Amino acid sequence: MMKKLALMQFALVLICYQAGIALAINPDTGPGCGLGKIVWAEAKHPKNIMPQAFMALTNGTGMNTFAISTGTSGCTNDGVIWAEERANVFAAINFENLSQEMAQGQGEHLASLATLMGIPAEHQTEFFVLTQEKYSSLVQAGETSPVAMVKALNEAVAGHPVLAQLSTTR
Repeated sequence: MMKKLALMQFALVLICYQAGIALAINPDTGPGCGLGKIVWAEAKHPKNIMPQAFMALTNGTGMNTFAISTGTSGCTNDGVIWAEERANVFAAINFENLSQEMAQGQGEHLASLATLMGIPAEHQTEFFVLTQEKYSSLVQAGETSPVAMVKALNEAVAGHPVLAQLSTTR
């Protein structure tokens, strides 16, 4: 009996916590977009606390991240913020591979990073040469973070006569 009571209290606290976050972030329309918003949108009063709590709780399952990333479930994928951060996210996930490929001056991860930075395929060879030439300043003996590497890479691209005109992340 005590376990059930403790579990119910925990669930109530979790729901209230999620609802509090939802109300603090967007007091007008609830928890934004995602599966929770779609599933609970048909509630009799969707702006009341319980439907918003259920929306936030459903979105908290991880599906909201997918919806935001893919532009589904009512989430927009206009790329306003994503365009600025996509190279950083990719570099953070693939930092080791990028470091190796930058030293080699070629590779799939490096080509993907170039694409994310807006370098067209016909100019990626120049990008590869640049990363190989500037490798030591871009990846300083393993002391550089992925974000610092991308920042240094953006600066190197901005100083390149051809690539500076092409990159979208300057």
